[in-house]
Amino acid sequence: MHEVRYNPRSYEWRDDPYPKYRELRDHAPVHYSPESDMWVVSRHADVQSVLTAPEQFGSKTQFRQRQKEMDELSTFQKLRSLISVIAELKILPTKLVKARMLIMEDGEEHSVMRKLVNKGFTPRRVHSWDERIAELVEGCLTKIRQRERFDLVQELAIPLPVTVIAEWLGVEPEKKATFKRWSDAIIQGSTGEAQMVSGPGSPTWTAMVGLRNYLRPIVKARRAAPQDDLISILVQDEAEARLSDFEIFFFVLLLLIAGNETTTNLLGNCVEALLANPDQLDLVVQDPSLIPGLVEETLRYDSPVQFITRFAREDVVIAGTTIPRDAIVAVLLGSANRDERFWDEPDRFDVRRKTSGHLAFGFGAHFCLGASLARLEAKAALEALVPELPGLVRATDSVEFLDSVLIRGRVRLELEPRARSAA
Repeated sequence: MHEVRYNPRSYEWRDDPYPKYRELRDHAPVHYSPESDMWVVSRHADVQSVLTAPEQFGSKTQFRQRQKEMDELSTFQKLRSLISVIAELKILPTKLVKARMLIMEDGEEHSVMRKLVNKGFTPRRVHSWDERIAELVEGCLTKIRQRERFDLVQELAIPLPVTVIAEWLGVEPEKKATFKRWSDAIIQGSTGEAQMVSGPGSPTWTAMVGLRNYLRPIVKARRAAPQDDLISILVQDEAEARLSDFEIFFFVLLLLIAGNETTTNLLGNCVEALLANPDQLDLVVQDPSLIPGLVEETLRYDSPVQFITRFAREDVVIAGTTIPRDAIVAVLLGSANRDERFWDEPDRFDVRRKTSGHLAFGFGAHFCLGASLARLEAKAALEALVPELPGLVRATDSVEFLDSVLIRGRVRLELEPRARSAA
């Protein structure tokens, strides 16, 4: 019997998780990790089945994990933590308990909330940003072209989505650096190697308090005088879907994390894949109409989000293994997108591949709300960048991945002219 060892919270496989994913799919498609107390699902069909069965697999995993942490605290520690939450986030206990978060709701509650926030992401609204996104891309590239050596991540992949989200929300563009700092702290606090405590006093908590304090007066102003921005849509007074100020804070928190990280790492992973596969770069340079396919193949081949979590509402049998009720389940999107049972030659990067069925944005009711925006941003950036890539090479061979087991991307991707490198 082939024994598999795998912990989704471990950094052991972070730099190249794909061989381990194959081992899981072949020998332990449903694997229990005692180190993280999580059940891991790795095959495409099984991942999709979990994501489309909210009656069996719920979304409030963060709430349940937080409950476990709280159970280990003394009564005094629990009370002190609650007082800090109430005071620093400026939220009444009754409203805190009732507050909803889109990614953790299921069923009718999720449908009602999704219907409201979808108004901010209609195809018409997303594509109305075509020209503005192209302007932002060109602004970044203009600065990059003036330099002999540049970092694609820091000088294009990060500022583009941060600026778009800031303007989308209707907040000042000059806050983009602050927004990115908040996003980084929250991502690292939940998935970073330091395993930072997410409670009061931590960098994660400080970022959340900063965001909350910044948003409160803006939300109040939009309720009094709506503008043409996303927050004005979120404050619409619809009886069933009405979001409280705290729920709007939750949603903006989600948007900052998901919106920034997805596009940033999609672009970095895409350029890395093109540089590693010059034949595919040649194809796209010769035929720019392949760029939408390039975006989708990158999402499949090197997914920015490697896994998401669910909890079992009941005992569920998958691939002959019983996942017990109340178990936390890690659903490996990155593995599903390399499953040879679904894809031909899944480890080959192919910009002409038919990518329908990839799960990089999730699947089912919780399909990524901002997927169309991320695709639009990536397409605009690559249309401008791809023609210049044949003349560029990596300035260094070293690769530093993000301090995260959940989000896959590069901290930096430094490039320089090919002639300079040869010299």
